[in-house]
Amino acid sequence: MPSHRPASAVEPAVRAWLLDPGTAEARQAVALVRKQVTWRGAGPPECDGHGFFEGELEACINGQVVTAGAYFGQDVGGLVARLLGEQLPDGGWNCEAPDGSTRSSFNTTICVLEGLLEFERAIGPRPDVTAARRRGETYLLERRLFRRRSTGEAIERDRKGGADWTRFALPTWWHYDVLRGLAYLRSAGVAPDERVAEAVALVAAKRDADGRWRVETRYPGAMPVEVEVAEGEPSRWVTLHALRVLAWAGA
Repeated sequence: MPSHRPASAVEPAVRAWLLDPGTAEARQAVALVRKQVTWRGAGPPECDGHGFFEGELEACINGQVVTAGAYFGQDVGGLVARLLGEQLPDGGWNCEAPDGSTRSSFNTTICVLEGLLEFERAIGPRPDVTAARRRGETYLLERRLFRRRSTGEAIERDRKGGADWTRFALPTWWHYDVLRGLAYLRSAGVAPDERVAEAVALVAAKRDADGRWRVETRYPGAMPVEVEVAEGEPSRWVTLHALRVLAWAGA
């Protein structure tokens, strides 16, 4: 049965290691997921009968399902419509919005943005999706990737999970960090400007003497196949994302 972790576990395979969705093995595996996997025992009870690619209720989870589903050629249009309807006035998303939250979450917003971008890559540009992404991107940029819009102070710790957004991880699961935010902006073709300068400088400062970047934290979660190094070790994947971000920013 799936859980929040399996939903997120597709992220590194899809976005970092790029399993070819056209291979026979990928098509067979995705067909099994589509036919047999539901959210029973993993999501809210009202979603027990939902197939995996139908998603559940939380926007952060549904954003990741859209990312995986779109990449592997599945119909996730219904989930996309739901996410568009859940965008908050400040431009982002928050899994706690149904409980009354009116402020967006960096964690939820990055998961949704990645999903919407993958959806448009799969089907082509769609004005309503593009517009929603642009508002979400502005949400990140107005906050310099890690600062409060109201005061300008750096957000030292994620309120929900306690994560330090200046420490880089792979897999990220549902967690936001500065490198993940910058990597999304690069992938989405956003033109870098002074609003990303501080975050880019932070990435550049973490380069070690050998020109590599390290895995600085590991979040709880079981990977079906372990592909990343231990915490504190140089990482080819973190290094790849960091180099791409610096090249995009002209750093």
